[in-house]
Amino acid sequence: MDVTFLGGPRPQRGVGVVAPFDFALDRELWRWVPDEVSLHLTRTPYVPVEVSLDLARLVSEHETLHDAVRTLTAIAPEVVAYACTSGSFVGGIAGERAMCGAMTHAGALPSVTTSGALLEALAELDVRRVALVTPYTVSVTRALEEYVAEAGVAVTGCAYMGLTRHIWKVPYRDVAEMARRAVDGGAEALFISCTNLPTYDVIPQLEAELRIPVISANQVTMWAALRRLGTRAVGPYQALIDPEARRTGPVLPDMPALPDAQALPDLPGLPDEEQQQEGWT
Repeated sequence: MDVTFLGGPRPQRGVGVVAPFDFALDRELWRWVPDEVSLHLTRTPYVPVEVSLDLARLVSEHETLHDAVRTLTAIAPEVVAYACTSGSFVGGIAGERAMCGAMTHAGALPSVTTSGALLEALAELDVRRVALVTPYTVSVTRALEEYVAEAGVAVTGCAYMGLTRHIWKVPYRDVAEMARRAVDGGAEALFISCTNLPTYDVIPQLEAELRIPVISANQVTMWAALRRLGTRAVGPYQALIDPEARRTGPVLPDMPALPDAQALPDLPGLPDEEQQQEGWT
């Protein structure tokens, strides 16, 4: 059968993604990507350490980043993104900039990190007061607060889950509950941290409920990487991505509302032994 009329595959532009070894949300990243862009993911080597400041340092060592970026060069991406929040804020602003430099040196291409993209997104939205939600323990959460404060952004409230593993299993209802706890004291935006925490569908719901922009780790990573290509991320009803949403305010899409935690039916979540502690500061 003659299939020449099909014209061949559509030309693609590549985004290289370096993720920690335990990253489980490849599919979520793809949801922000337009059809003409392909993601090419690689992972850092496995280390037997739970989510902690130690793990953040191990998965962000320059030698590790260099090797990961080198694995992507054969497919010639136009930009490389390091998709890990804690790994890119653990060294502060200077450490994040050094990581970008190490990745660029390894692949001779523009580089972004999740935490660098966070500061870029806050500047884009003109946010000087932010609330935080994290799945981390208190020590990792404090490091994020320090990173944001170093950039001159005040943290108005913070809720954390205290998890050290299996973060990708957290259901949307828990993310929404923590967001409601964190947003207080005049926050101009909410940031939901950790690239292993699902957020895509909950963002527009929370923006409509809280009446402020809601940004997440995976969202800002893809937004910043695609920005380097001169193209836009795909995310309807998300203020960071949709300029119309910024002008008119959050609009609730035609989706079921997120109920209060007390009214929710039983949904799969984390076993009790994996739920360390919750906190609000």
